[in-house]
Amino acid sequence: MLDPYLTTAIEDAQRAGVLVSAIYSPGAGHFGHDYWQTYWGQLYLAKLADETGGESYYIGFTGPPVAFAPFLDDLANRLNHQFLLGFLAKPEKKAGMRQVKITTEVTNADLVAPRMIYVPAGQ
Repeated sequence: MLDPYLTTAIEDAQRAGVLVSAIYSPGAGHFGHDYWQTYWGQLYLAKLADETGGESYYIGFTGPPVAFAPFLDDLANRLNHQFLLGFLAKPEKKAGMRQVKITTEVTNADLVAPRMIYVPAGQ
């Protein structure tokens, strides 16, 4: 079951056409080593990124990374090699999230896209 705040964040990002990428690094103190805070923090950020077509980076449960540079380099590479795909979705009477499947005939291509998109109501 998803958190209602996470569901709202996903839908808001979808409506605005915002691709979300995230780097998770645990904090210091009690919340930095609390298993459940770390687990749900990573899980929810990963879900938000995945559902908007972004990428989620995290280092696990062992503390902060030595450097953020590898994460930022990968993100920069993804941003430099992205394409904007436009298509027309058939609107229904009620606005909402609709499933979409993106495929390619190109071999060895890694497609990163949301599984659902926000479609406004028809006129």
